[in-house]
Amino acid sequence: MSAANAFASAVTSAVTPSLPSALPQELASIKAHAESAGQPFAGGVAPALAWQLFSEHKVLLVDVRSNEERKFVGHVPDSVHVPWATGTALTRNPRFVRELESKIGGKDVVALLLCRSGKRSALAAEAATKAGFTCIFNVLEGFEGEIDARQQRGKADGWRFHGLPWVQD
Repeated sequence: MSAANAFASAVTSAVTPSLPSALPQELASIKAHAESAGQPFAGGVAPALAWQLFSEHKVLLVDVRSNEERKFVGHVPDSVHVPWATGTALTRNPRFVRELESKIGGKDVVALLLCRSGKRSALAAEAATKAGFTCIFNVLEGFEGEIDARQQRGKADGWRFHGLPWVQD
C-alpha cells in the first residue's frame, strides 16, 4: 500500500464512526428470547436500556415517527430519522427499508427503533427483519407511551415519562 493510500485509509477510519455491528451483551438474551418466542424481529428493549446502549455508542437509535411528530412533540438528540409513515394521515413510507439501510449503513448494524408508543416501531422492525436486517429491536413504550385512563400520553410510560434526554424544535 502506498503512503498516500495508507494515509487516506487512516484518515477515513479516524473520521468515520464505527457502526455498532457487534451485538451488545445486554441485547443477546433479549434476541435469544425473541427468537425462541417466534417474535418477528430481534426483540423489545426498555427505554432506559435503550438510552444506556445508545449513549455508550453500542447501538443506533432510529426514530420512525413522522416529521410532524418529531417537530411538535420532540425527539432524542442524535437519533437517526427514517419515517415509517409520513404526513398527518401517516401514509406508509414505501421507501422505508431502503432509507433505513442507507441511513444506518447496512443490514447487520444493531439498531433500536422508536415511535410514539412502540406499535409502529414494532411493525417497522418486523418489515426490516423480513427484508434481511439481522439486529433490529423495538423500543418498548415508545417516545410518549400509551394513552392512560384520562386519555393522555406520557403519564404512565414512554421515553419522556422515564426522564430520558429529548429536545424539541
